[in-house]
Amino acid sequence: MPISAPDAHQGAGQSRIPGELETFFLIADKWRLSADEQIALLGSPGRSTFFKWKKEGGTLPADTRERLSHIFGIWKSLRILFTQDERGEAWVRAKNRYFDGASALDVMLEGMSGLIRVRRYLDAQRGA
Repeated sequence: MPISAPDAHQGAGQSRIPGELETFFLIADKWRLSADEQIALLGSPGRSTFFKWKKEGGTLPADTRERLSHIFGIWKSLRILFTQDERGEAWVRAKNRYFDGASALDVMLEGMSGLIRVRRYLDAQRGA
């Protein structure tokens, strides 16, 4: 199931999560990320901030926006490299020789440098 943009036709007065957060939470669901893993990937905002973002959105710091950009790039590469979505989703948690036996998720949870490392690896695999 592809991740799609938020519904632009949502009724007036209804609260909605901004598109990039909505997309992140859809990816997090597909990757079966715990709340703690989601918080780490978003740059470790306070738990109350995280749950506010999850419920109603909010203003995102530049660091979080950059992290989201890398996560979306990783998602896109997985969709290109794997013909079955489930295989790409499983790859995120699978041990990987390139990452010295760690999973891509383990590397991404290390911080911004880990996100960049995984994204570059996948971009190289797809010839980007």
